[in-house]
Amino acid sequence: MEKGDKVSVLDDAISGVVTAVKGNDVTILTTDGFELDFLKNELIIMDGSLSKRELAQMDVSSIISEKEQKKPGKTQRIKPKERSLPPMEVDLHINQLVPKTRGLNNYEMLTIQLDAAKGQLDFAISKRIQKVVFIHGVGEGVLRTELEYLFNRYDNVKFYDADFQKYGRGATEVYIFQNSGN
Repeated sequence: MEKGDKVSVLDDAISGVVTAVKGNDVTILTTDGFELDFLKNELIIMDGSLSKRELAQMDVSSIISEKEQKKPGKTQRIKPKERSLPPMEVDLHINQLVPKTRGLNNYEMLTIQLDAAKGQLDFAISKRIQKVVFIHGVGEGVLRTELEYLFNRYDNVKFYDADFQKYGRGATEVYIFQNSGN
């Protein structure tokens, strides 16, 4: 994590840009213009993904744009794949989650990765995002196995290998069932 990175707070609807990093403390300038301090493990780098506010607005804008697409006249045919919302992507490569891995053992790294996955899955559920792709890489399959164990603890999700052409074997897509009762 370094100056200029776009970040989002894991447990809060706050995002912004890193202005300073001192050891484990990170100062961010929020989208509302406040400077706030967080610990590195409370933040996730957005790497060009959408901010939480944009994600919250995405459902509305996609509904509006879908309605506009249904107007008669010359409409460009959109392939079904492109019509569905792009899934939220979560890169669980350890170097995406922590600035340096020196001093961390495999168990600690795995714990960081699983905490990030659980935080992002809970976030997606709370924001009613239907698909999340977790990029875990191929490796020895330990992280993938642990992720499957994590996903199995949720009643409202199913998971399967993500698009092979886009991600190779190193990603799992999670589909979240939205119950209309909430």
